[in-house]
Amino acid sequence: MNSKNETIRAVPTNIITGFLGVGKTSAILHLLKTKPSEERWAVLVNEFGEVGIDGSLFEGQHSQEQGVFIREVPGGCMCCAAGLPMQVALNQLLANAKPDRLLIEPTGLGHPKEVLELLSASHYQDVLSLQKTITLVDARKLSDSRYIEHDTFNQQIAMADIIVGNKTDLYDSKDKARLAAYIKQHSQPNVSIIFSQQGEIEPSQLEGKTSVRFPASHHHHKTEEKSQLTDLPIPECGFIKAVNEGEGFKSVGWRFSPDKVFNHSKLYTFLTGIDAERMKAVFITDEGVFGYNLTTDALTEMELDDCIESRIEIISANLSGILEAQLLNCLED
Repeated sequence: MNSKNETIRAVPTNIITGFLGVGKTSAILHLLKTKPSEERWAVLVNEFGEVGIDGSLFEGQHSQEQGVFIREVPGGCMCCAAGLPMQVALNQLLANAKPDRLLIEPTGLGHPKEVLELLSASHYQDVLSLQKTITLVDARKLSDSRYIEHDTFNQQIAMADIIVGNKTDLYDSKDKARLAAYIKQHSQPNVSIIFSQQGEIEPSQLEGKTSVRFPASHHHHKTEEKSQLTDLPIPECGFIKAVNEGEGFKSVGWRFSPDKVFNHSKLYTFLTGIDAERMKAVFITDEGVFGYNLTTDALTEMELDDCIESRIEIISANLSGILEAQLLNCLED
């Protein structure tokens, strides 16, 4: 195990990727439950939206005292944004955690090959040991052109050492065979295929060097440096809103000051009515602190130990303009 005084060297590092709503966060939460108690694990998570929810979901169930260290990079593909946010966050996370393992979750709309290429740069070669790259796929989505025609969806499959056909409890009789055929066309020759429910991946799947070869860098238009929404103070009205757009999807998110308490019953009704590809949230309610996870399949609710403030992020191809009014109506009087 790495101690506080040791130089950080050859940290086993896994990328866990997959498209929106496929179960990446659930998979990482499951892996954290299986972490050896004496080890320190670090998680670097990237989100498409500007608000940043996953860090609160992880920290609400795992603490540094338990050997789990979390850092998030909101606001789109973390390898491309101005200011090199991924390197800054990664360097700070490694220095703080001195981890025995590092898990990296790119946004479902990000560029996983470029993340892997960045991690293979010369200044990380002695620090990180790149292990198996795992891509989660929901085989049911292979009939949806928004997925199979999306470059990122296919890139996630092409870069994988292991492909996890997740949510098998929801498959029909032909879905596994359909996924196997699609993978044969779009993946590396020696990729492994496993199947799971609720992101349950055995820790042994993390072991072993990645066989992915690094592509030439893609180029993004350089954007102006901007403050992260997570760093901005919340105004006197009690909340702050941000939007993001790219890769054919839009996101809208809100942060609320900690003194804003939501009515649990009204909030649950509102969340179940959201029509979106993805919604994540943490809320301080009159019945406690809860985390929420909405995919096209279902809404799940989990009780959390704590959170610093209420946050919600919604990702969809089309977003309703009345969402904010509906959300504010859920606040306690």
